[in-house]
Amino acid sequence: MTDAYAAAPQPSYRLIPSRFPPVGLFDTVATAADLEAAMELAGWTNDRLVAERIDRLPRDEWVYGVPNASVVMAAFLHAAPGGMRFNGPDLGAWYAAGDIRTAAAEVGHHLRREAVARGVAGMIRVYRAYTATLQGAYLDITGQQSARPELYMSDSYAEAQKFGEAVRATGGAGILYDSLRRRTGVNVVAHRPRNIVGVTQADHYEIAVSSSRRSIEIRKLRA
Repeated sequence: MTDAYAAAPQPSYRLIPSRFPPVGLFDTVATAADLEAAMELAGWTNDRLVAERIDRLPRDEWVYGVPNASVVMAAFLHAAPGGMRFNGPDLGAWYAAGDIRTAAAEVGHHLRREAVARGVAGMIRVYRAYTATLQGAYLDITGQQSARPELYMSDSYAEAQKFGEAVRATGGAGILYDSLRRRTGVNVVAHRPRNIVGVTQADHYEIAVSSSRRSIEIRKLRA
């Protein structure tokens, strides 16, 4: 199969739980040396995983000195313990969707899984949205669920993580792929922090899910 590349949706949308406040550590420093000093003063380097992850990012990929730089860097430094679909636990990535409804469907799916794991009837959580422009050419595997089923498995990320990390290791910008949570939805994972530009905080949304139903209730909150 010949690889194809495409631009990411513009803009892209990412939802982050509002209970995690944006920490502007990376937003105001002017140099990489200043950033290292600020991280040490703030105690970030006391977190072994954070220290190891930033060491895995070449300095020319660090994002700092621009609005919402901390939001970008947090996606790479505070990775999920088991990783996500196209990244392992050693270094995070920026996941986004081409439509706010697709982004909501994605986080709603994981919120429902959390509710089931906790044994509760349902959960409600508030998220804040970010829009961003993702630069670069992305490996396009949309429409390939039948051809590449191992990358779209719902119960295991093992093969998809190997695939995603191989894309990152060879210098790729990231991957465009089909959403499994919303028909016709498109997602993107960006593996290069420097490609994530123009990050802007948008609206807040309340998302409610039930453990026993697939429906997701979404409500945009007033400013």
